[in-house]
Amino acid sequence: MFRNIMLTSIIASILFTTVVANTNSFAEPIESQTQITPINNSMGIEKTTLQMHISKDNKLPWGFVEGKISNPVIGYPVIIQIFDNDEIITGNSVGAVHFAQTPVNEDGSYEYKFRVLDSDQGKIMKIFDGNYTVKIFKVVYLHPNLDVI
Repeated sequence: MFRNIMLTSIIASILFTTVVANTNSFAEPIESQTQITPINNSMGIEKTTLQMHISKDNKLPWGFVEGKISNPVIGYPVIIQIFDNDEIITGNSVGAVHFAQTPVNEDGSYEYKFRVLDSDQGKIMKIFDGNYTVKIFKVVYLHPNLDVI
């Protein structure tokens, strides 16, 4: 029992320390870039681009992207795109390897979990390994202090 609690605590500590404050990354702390493109007078698409590194020594089966949007437009999901920096996929010059969308909670938070490792009959397979570019698209209010009618 104590061993299970200790193992869970260690895994939770590792996951907590690998998430970059509000920039939504599984892996090491990195720099992110954010830009907003207006859709109309009140809403825009906020795109955050960051780098994700999955260590070759990784033993955790799941990765995740999470965050909190300060000015979300409720009803629009967060779109997540993961691009492999080391591999070009035929027909796709940017190496796109994973696309997803996840709902935004009423408080503006979101979380998306994805498999990093897989197991088939005891054999471990790495789904993600190395360096990736992650793009996160969120629909936000351009002027959050103004009331929208």
